[in-house]
Amino acid sequence: MVGGKEESWKRVEKVLTSIAAKYDGVQCVDWLGENGAGHFVKTIHNGIEYADMQMIAEIYGILRDGLKMSATEIGDVFGTWNKGRLNSYLIEISEIVLKAADPITGKPIVDLILDKAGQKGTGKWSVIEAQNMGVPATGIEAAVAARSISSMKDERVAAEKVLGLPPVGEFKVADREAFLKDLESALLASKIGAYAQGFAVLSAASKEFGWNLPMPTIAKIWRAGCIIRSQFLDEITTAFTKDPHVANLIVTPAFATMVKDSDGALRRVVSAAVLGGLPVPALASALGYFDSYRRGRGTANVIQAQRDFFGAHGFDRIDGADLASRPLGQRSQRLIWFPVDQTGNHIPSIENLVFRPEIFDGSCFRFAKRSAGNCMKWR
Repeated sequence: MVGGKEESWKRVEKVLTSIAAKYDGVQCVDWLGENGAGHFVKTIHNGIEYADMQMIAEIYGILRDGLKMSATEIGDVFGTWNKGRLNSYLIEISEIVLKAADPITGKPIVDLILDKAGQKGTGKWSVIEAQNMGVPATGIEAAVAARSISSMKDERVAAEKVLGLPPVGEFKVADREAFLKDLESALLASKIGAYAQGFAVLSAASKEFGWNLPMPTIAKIWRAGCIIRSQFLDEITTAFTKDPHVANLIVTPAFATMVKDSDGALRRVVSAAVLGGLPVPALASALGYFDSYRRGRGTANVIQAQRDFFGAHGFDRIDGADLASRPLGQRSQRLIWFPVDQTGNHIPSIENLVFRPEIFDGSCFRFAKRSAGNCMKWR
């Protein structure tokens, strides 16, 4: 993932391509753009890695604490999944670490490792950049937060003594084999969400910094030599080759089909985990992301009404009725919201709230009845 001046890349291209990992004979290295383009792509790669690892850990938690499976049994499950749609480096090594024995006690080594995950900052930086550009990266956010909570080991132990674990009873699954298939599909769906969010951040950064990032190339060079290398990077490459400027990976034909096919499994897994008192913040964030992104009419209208009430931030109407009457340069309509009685007097209570259009001169809000002349200066 090389950035900087293209002429500098040309000077070292032969050296880097000769030592780079290869996928089907193709070198997994390329020049991605000017300045910090390469570093940025690597940072988002690591952000996706955070999400991927957290989602795997949550599935492991369901298998361990829900289905009461041993580390070795869980390793067998991951081994089976690695032969199918979830084939990837992280699934592969999950099987290995789960089956590894402690040389001192002979017990599974994973059962003896303290549950505190470290982090060096690239996940956090990915979240910060996503937020700065207004791109939702909820899977990465959930993963970073989960690592932070994991580091609070003493607080968590103390909290369990005070609060106890959720009083939800035994984790029950009617059909164990069917549930294992649901877990596989749910993990696939969640991983797709994480990759889609990561590429959406890259797309926004490409526009923000004028990098013209080559999305198909990025997917290609991630296919080998990278922590997040996985089978469906080929499909991501194909999707971006067909439409390099697609708004979101999940609306491309191939991935839209995968999301639809795994939707039910993700819902069942998240529901079972929540009802069973098992934390699945990253898996749940994927479901919330899909549900929010696919809904044409959301609930932000009430948020915008609240913002206009307390801060005169304005709003756009769905019928466009205010367009002709807007002052020149005014982005959206503003209202002064009044709790009033039938005579126009101010009502202290919020009950029976109605609103009335009022003149807003850019410097003063008028509250209560007009004759009172009360003003709050706009700052």
